[in-house]
Amino acid sequence: MEEQDQDAAGEEDTEKYEQEEEEENLKAMAAAEVEEEDEEALPHSEILDIFEEGLARLVQDPLLCDLPIQVTLEEVNSQIALEYGQAMTVRVLKADGEIMPIVVVQNATVLDLKKAICRFMELKQQREGGVKHISWRYVWRCYHLVFQGEKLDDDKMRLKDYGIRNKDEVTFMKRLRKK
Repeated sequence: MEEQDQDAAGEEDTEKYEQEEEEENLKAMAAAEVEEEDEEALPHSEILDIFEEGLARLVQDPLLCDLPIQVTLEEVNSQIALEYGQAMTVRVLKADGEIMPIVVVQNATVLDLKKAICRFMELKQQREGGVKHISWRYVWRCYHLVFQGEKLDDDKMRLKDYGIRNKDEVTFMKRLRKK
């Protein structure tokens, strides 16, 4: 009987020892992970470089190859939405004859188109180092957007309601002064 008690006590000691050893191993592993995290912490500039390299590789994809090298996440998302039919391209003809391909969602309003034009021009200026500031209030006061002779006056109206579809052309037209 005494032998059974000793065997049971020995098994309990062995289990206790194994649990303590397992806990120590877990603590050591956690400490090692914390050290690795500290060692892997990179400065912001290096993380940005890594991100830009990954983005450059992403842009080499045939779906995204039309995008500029310094692409934004917004542009990548727009291109993907365009590919899946969730967005459309509206070609905007500026007064100087330049055509801007503007990507907007399928159910976009005139206001959404205007905001997309502003964003497109802002990104273009950043990349090319052009004019620093454009007064969009002035632009919208002096110019209309026109599609097939119809002024896009109502900012809340959807582009579809004007009959604008994918790859249609909208032009800037100078407003006539009221006397």
